[in-house]
Amino acid sequence: MHPPELDVRLLGPLRASRSGTPAALPASRKVRALLAYLALAPRPLARAHLCELLWDAPDDPRGELRWCLSKLRKIVDGETPRLQSGKDTVWLERGGAFIDAVQVAAAVEAGLATLAAEELRALCALFEGDFLEGLEIERSPAFAGWLTAQRRRFRGCRAALLEHLAARVEGEEALACLEQWLAVAPFDRRAHEALLAALAGQGRVREAEEHLAAAVRHFEAEGLDPGPVVQAWRSARGVARALEAPPPLEPAAVPPRRASIAVMPFADRSAVPTRGGPADALAHDVITRLAKLRSLFVIAQGTVFALHERKLGAEDAGRLLDVDYVVGGSVGVRAGRLAASVELTETRSARVVWAELFNRPLDDAFLVLEEIGNRIVASVAAEIELIERNRAILRPPESLDAWGAHHRGLWHMYRFSRADNEEAQQLFTQALRLDPTFSRAYAGLSFTHFQGAFQGWAERAPQLEAAYRSAAQGLMVDDRDPAAHWAMGRALWLRGRHDESAAELEQAIALSPNFALAHYNLAFVHATLGDPQAALAPSDYSRDLSPFDPMLFAMLAVRALALTRLGRYEEALEWARRAAARPNAFPHIQVIAALAHALAGALDEARAYAAAVRRTAPGYRLEDFLAAFQFDAAEAARFREGARRIGLA
Repeated sequence: MHPPELDVRLLGPLRASRSGTPAALPASRKVRALLAYLALAPRPLARAHLCELLWDAPDDPRGELRWCLSKLRKIVDGETPRLQSGKDTVWLERGGAFIDAVQVAAAVEAGLATLAAEELRALCALFEGDFLEGLEIERSPAFAGWLTAQRRRFRGCRAALLEHLAARVEGEEALACLEQWLAVAPFDRRAHEALLAALAGQGRVREAEEHLAAAVRHFEAEGLDPGPVVQAWRSARGVARALEAPPPLEPAAVPPRRASIAVMPFADRSAVPTRGGPADALAHDVITRLAKLRSLFVIAQGTVFALHERKLGAEDAGRLLDVDYVVGGSVGVRAGRLAASVELTETRSARVVWAELFNRPLDDAFLVLEEIGNRIVASVAAEIELIERNRAILRPPESLDAWGAHHRGLWHMYRFSRADNEEAQQLFTQALRLDPTFSRAYAGLSFTHFQGAFQGWAERAPQLEAAYRSAAQGLMVDDRDPAAHWAMGRALWLRGRHDESAAELEQAIALSPNFALAHYNLAFVHATLGDPQAALAPSDYSRDLSPFDPMLFAMLAVRALALTRLGRYEEALEWARRAAARPNAFPHIQVIAALAHALAGALDEARAYAAAVRRTAPGYRLEDFLAAFQFDAAEAARFREGARRIGLA
C-alpha cells in the first residue's frame, strides 16, 4: 500500500511527510501552529481569523500570514497543490491526505460501539503523546485557548477508545488498556473500577490493593472523594463470596435512573476576562434552567465551578463526575458583540453530539445572555431526548428500566399512528410500574390518551378521562415538573376548559421558560378558541427554541390555523404547506393545508391535499376535523365554506 501523498501527525509532536518522505518543518512555531490549525479545520478560514489567532496586534498581520503560508506550501504542496487561498480565505485541501486527529475525530463521531477490536487498536496506536505536544506560543491567547480545548478533546477521545478496547480484549492486553486509560484520565472512577475488577478476576489481590492505596492517596491529595473507588474494590473482592452465599430474600433497591449532565463554566475569551462576567453568568443560567426542566440529573454549580478552578476541562470533569453528558464552551465580548461557542458531549464516547456558535450585538447584555441561554437549554434537552430515544429503541424491551421504557415510549409516541400510540401507552405504563414517581412518564401516558381522543382512534369519553387522570397523577408526583403542567393543560383543553388550560400551560412556562412544547400548546389553545393573534408569538417562540422538534409539523400548523382565523389566507397557506410537508403530519394537518389553500383561492392545491387525506384515511370527514378542534359556530362556518369549495365533505 502506497503511503499517502500528505501525512500530518498531530497526536504527539507535530510531524509531516509527503509520499513517505519526512518533511523538514520550519523552526517558526507559528508556521507549525498554522499547519496544525489548517489541517484540523473542516472548512475555509478567514484570513482575519487566522491573524487574530496567531498574532497579538503585530504591525502587519496579513504580511506575516503571507510569509507563513509561503513556508507551508513547501511542506504540503506536491503533485497536488493543497494549500488553497482566496481573496479572504485560506484552506488545506485534505482529499487523499492522512491526518491522524481527523481520523480519530471521525471514528468517535460515527460511534465507537460498532468498531472491532482491531480497528480500536489502530486508532489507539495513532496517539504518540498529547495533541501538538511541545507546541506552545507566547502572547497568542486565542491559539492557546484553542490548543487547550483540542488537547482536552483528544484526551477524551483517547480515553473513550481505550475504554471500548479494554471491554473487547482480555488478559494482559485488557490490563494494559486500563492502565493507559488511567494515565489519560486519572480520576475516572470507571477506569479504577474496571482495573480493580480485572485484577480481582485474575486473583491478583495484592496488586489491586496497592493500586487502591495509591488511588486513595491521589484522590485525597486533590481533595476528591475516593469512597466510590473503595466501595468498588469491596464489591470486586466480595464477588467470590457472594457466589457461594445464598441469595438475599429481597433484591437491593436500585434508585431510579435519569440521564445526568454537568455544565462546566465557559472559558472567558473576552479581551479583558473577568470572574463573574458573561461567561460565568451564562453557565449559571444554563445550570439553573436545565435543573428546572426536571428531566435530567444536573450537577450543582458549586461542584462544577470547583472542578473548573482545578483546571479540569469538560471531558475530564465529566469522567470524574461519572455523568452521561457534559456541556462546555467559551464566551467572549469584543467590539460590542458577544460570541459564544457551545458543545454537548457524550462523556463515555467523547462524541460531540451538538455544537452551536452564537454571535449577537451586545445592545443589552442581560437580554442577549437570556436569549443564548434559552437556545442552549432547549437544544441540549432536545438532543439528549433524541439520543436516549434512539438508544432505548435498540435495546430488548425486557431489559429496559423506567428511563429506557419512557424513552422507547417517546419514540413510538412521536410516530403518530394508532399502533404506535398503543405501543407507547404500554411502554409508559411499564415505566410507571418500575418507577411510580416518574412524572414525565405520566405526562407521556396522558399525551397518548389525548391523541386517542383527538385523532379519533378510540372512544372519546374514556380517553378524555384517562388523559386527565394521568396528568393529575403526574402533578401529584411532581408539581414542579413543567411537563406535568403541560399534560394537564392539554387534558383541560380536551375537556373544554380552555381558560384553565391556558393557565396550566402558562404555569409550565413559568416553571421552565425553555419548555418548547408548553409554548406550542399555549399557541394551540389560542389558535383554536382563544385570540388567534395571541397564538403567533408562542408559536414562533416554540420553533425558535426547538427548530428540529418532532412536533415541528404541529408548531407550523398552529401558526397556519391562527392566520386562517385572522383572515390572512395567503400567509396561512404557506405555513400550512410547510406543516403538511413534514413526514409525521397526520390527516388533521393535511386538512388544515387543504382548507387554508381553499380559503386563499388556491383550489387545485387544496384538492390535492384533500385527495391525500382520502388516500391515507378513507373514512375521514370534515366533521372529524371540526370535532377534534372544538371550533365555535362562527369558525366552523368559515372552515365549512373552505371545504365546500373543494368538495371536502
